Amino acid sequence: MDKIGILGQGDFPIENEIRMRHIAALPKYLIWSTLLSISIGCQNDDNGYLPLTQDENEELSGGETTVFDASPNAFGFQAPNLDDVNGLHFFTGNSLFNQNWVTAPASTTARDGLGPLFNARSCSGCHFKDGRGRPPKFDGEKSFGLLFRLSVPGTDSFGRNLPDPNYGGQFQDDVIQGLAVEGSLRVEYEPMVVTYPDGTSVRLQKPSYSFYDLNYGPMASHLQVSPRVANQMIGLGLLDAVPESTLLSYADENDLDSDGISGKPNYVYDVVSQSTKLGRFGWKSNQPNLKQQIAGAFSGDLGITTSLFPEENCPPGIDCATVANGGDPEITDENLDKVVLYSATLGVPVRRNFDDQDVLEGKQLFERTNCTACHIPVLQTGPYPIKALENQTIRPYTDLLLHDMGSDLADNTPDFEADGDEWRTPPLWGIGLLETVSGHTNLLHDGRARNIEEAILWHGGEATKAKEAYMELPATDRTKLIDFIKSL
Repeated sequence: MDKIGILGQGDFPIENEIRMRHIAALPKYLIWSTLLSISIGCQNDDNGYLPLTQDENEELSGGETTVFDASPNAFGFQAPNLDDVNGLHFFTGNSLFNQNWVTAPASTTARDGLGPLFNARSCSGCHFKDGRGRPPKFDGEKSFGLLFRLSVPGTDSFGRNLPDPNYGGQFQDDVIQGLAVEGSLRVEYEPMVVTYPDGTSVRLQKPSYSFYDLNYGPMASHLQVSPRVANQMIGLGLLDAVPESTLLSYADENDLDSDGISGKPNYVYDVVSQSTKLGRFGWKSNQPNLKQQIAGAFSGDLGITTSLFPEENCPPGIDCATVANGGDPEITDENLDKVVLYSATLGVPVRRNFDDQDVLEGKQLFERTNCTACHIPVLQTGPYPIKALENQTIRPYTDLLLHDMGSDLADNTPDFEADGDEWRTPPLWGIGLLETVSGHTNLLHDGRARNIEEAILWHGGEATKAKEAYMELPATDRTKLIDFIKSL
């Protein structure tokens, strides 16, 4: 896989030979956008209008890890500043991420142990082209990256949710040969109409879920179901490298400044240190670091054991050691670490149209409506085991904190210290390329929003004032705000 990246920070001088080679590799519209950003300056037109200008380097969302690519492969390039040794590990991790796992025993012992229950045969089964999952389009369609966490009220001694007695902590809709699948899933949508003050209306869809043809007994009568769609993979190591003190500086759990925004950290169990740590990954920030997030996905999504999670997901009455065991653990620590490195060092695509006047006006509107209270534009990374990710100025548009998003978005499932109506602020970088990479524009934790506008209109709770401010804008300004988000 060829890699196209940027080097260094500062201005974007056209005399720099290295950067000009990168510019030459860009699509034409990105070339013109880059060159215009150099020339636009502070020129006045005949009417004395002073054009808006972008902040220095704000197009470089991932700092030195930014990649110049807007193709369907835009999420799949390694960070261009990665050293040669880690670059080799990146490609091994890429192979492990994309190739299918098989049922044990098999001749390929490094890749056997799938299941016995699972949602996907590879990591890319949920993160196709390192992109984002979506809800099923029809009854019986196998998972495309929408998973369902199952739990009953209460927690174990580590603060983790208690699983359903028969179906465990995650509903899995696929199975190895010779066993019965857990069951089937149905998604139904109830229409909801939202009307703007100017009379324009938008038809939203509110999902409901049901499980049927169950093969391992009834589900708990007091079952808690939490849908979680697979997110895009870009920039994960950068988010892991943001110092804890930075994230906590945005927390205001008791809303002491009375602005209606009360960012809340989640504190979760770290299985390696056997202690409580700040959560930052997952839709409810329920994982403390990238390695545990990935090991959890191997366990829940593929049925692959790791040294972090050595127990098989087994239906009642099945001895998994006799039907599916591919080793102890089924992925070695060495290979797990390579998948972690791959996931950590996927570069973030450069912004498009970042100097367009409508986009810059949309940026101002994004700030004016106070969307930046949760979607923090700029963060700085700190020390990190992967040197390429250290000390980078990044623009992910997130605080990685929990926020009350209102009853309409609630899953009513606590997760460590996260309440049933609280969700982590999702990063916005790459959002404008989702359709190009993943073939859809479904957003939010369950993919119910079919585009950015619908996602905004679903905001509630702490985000109600920001949503209402957006709805009060003239239609042309609403378009500009969305165009700004699409540029990220």
